[in-house]
Amino acid sequence: MKKIIIIGCGGAGKSTLARKLGGILNIQVYHLDAMFWKPGWVITAKGEWETLIKQVIEKDSWILDGNYGSTMDLRANAADTIIFLDYSTPRCLYGVFKRRIMYHGRTRPDMNEGCPERLDWDFIKWIAKYKREKAPGIISMLEEFKLQGKKIYHFTNPRETEKFIEEQLIKGRALT
Repeated sequence: MKKIIIIGCGGAGKSTLARKLGGILNIQVYHLDAMFWKPGWVITAKGEWETLIKQVIEKDSWILDGNYGSTMDLRANAADTIIFLDYSTPRCLYGVFKRRIMYHGRTRPDMNEGCPERLDWDFIKWIAKYKREKAPGIISMLEEFKLQGKKIYHFTNPRETEKFIEEQLIKGRALT
């Protein structure tokens, strides 16, 4: 595992997993939200966005967390490992509301400065529909990438993810 993408619904814990895994594996983490949003919640221009992604995936190792469908194929093709956090809708909504409270009026660590935490109705609706509308397509995509030799991890609850993290810690200790 040297080139890893972590995808899943908002509030599932992609950024938290990325930070933990980055620390265990000693791999640089890139949060797509921090790359996509400029201060003041300004969107990065499409050409600039693709250039940023290409600059990261050309590196020897990286962890990229986030969805952003416009560059999903680019990132997934470059990755050797894809992790999908496919948690329940209530769990993801809980995560988003918890994050909103924790970072009220502040910028969270996986965002660009000048983008204080916010929560709007469109984002809540996107989360509510994710499991039904987005997850099936992602699962199909993962099957295709598995056939190409990518390592796929599909976690459906936080316990599975924590077990994976513990296994990576044990492997890391065995190597030192």
